Amino acid sequence: MARRQKHEEHENHERWLVSYADFITLLFAFFVVMYAISSVNEGKYRVMSDSIIDAFKNSPSSKVIYVPAPDPQTSSSSKIQVQPIPVSIQPTAAEAEQQKEKEQRRQNMKSVAGNLLNVMDPLVKGGQVKVTESNRGISIEINASLLFAPAQAVLNKDSINVLTAVGKVLANDTHQVQIEGHTDNLPIASPVFPSNWELSSARASSVTRLFVENGVAPQRIVVIGYADNRPVDTNDTPDGRARNRRVTVMILAENEGKKTDVALDPDIRPAPATH
Repeated sequence: MARRQKHEEHENHERWLVSYADFITLLFAFFVVMYAISSVNEGKYRVMSDSIIDAFKNSPSSKVIYVPAPDPQTSSSSKIQVQPIPVSIQPTAAEAEQQKEKEQRRQNMKSVAGNLLNVMDPLVKGGQVKVTESNRGISIEINASLLFAPAQAVLNKDSINVLTAVGKVLANDTHQVQIEGHTDNLPIASPVFPSNWELSSARASSVTRLFVENGVAPQRIVVIGYADNRPVDTNDTPDGRARNRRVTVMILAENEGKKTDVALDPDIRPAPATH
């Protein structure tokens, strides 16, 4: 029996078209996905932005973040510009209480300054007294010619009434008081005052005694004699020297914060002396 001869199959030279078609399909799908990702839905973006803002507002954190909404005038396919995010930090309860106390102290200082201006108003208008306010507190600068005779530390009778009124205002307050004596640079040499140091200290002490007699607690008062080391005007003219001869009553602002001890670093602490 004769064998049936097999027909030879012809090789298909167009099989590459199948792979090429698959590649084109995948490439088309890739570009569709990329286009979908790059397109921004303005409505959905605004909803997401509002949701993020609400979430941060309702969170226990004290930070509030504002996300900028897209500009409706720009197209949906335009790029979104990232703007700086402002962050507002709300003070804590302790910080708010500290700020409230600080403001209360400041108002008390202003109240004291107003009372002092009332009792010393004629002298302030006459230029013999200057009242200023700074970070240290309230400063009352009194010309020495109003209080003392030249080269003396005994209060004049005319000045006692004014200082008595000032002392009564300070007696109703609780701030620390620093009384400073100042002189010009002309030297003094007498059996009572060998130098301007003694004269400035004695004048400040005379004012202090009057304040204590009118109810100011001695524990609140600090007395300093600066002599001619802190002039407020030139010492080259008679008017400047007259300005420098003064007594300053400083109502100090209360110290803020707690005091802490400063400990030396053991590495830099000096070694004990050996005998």
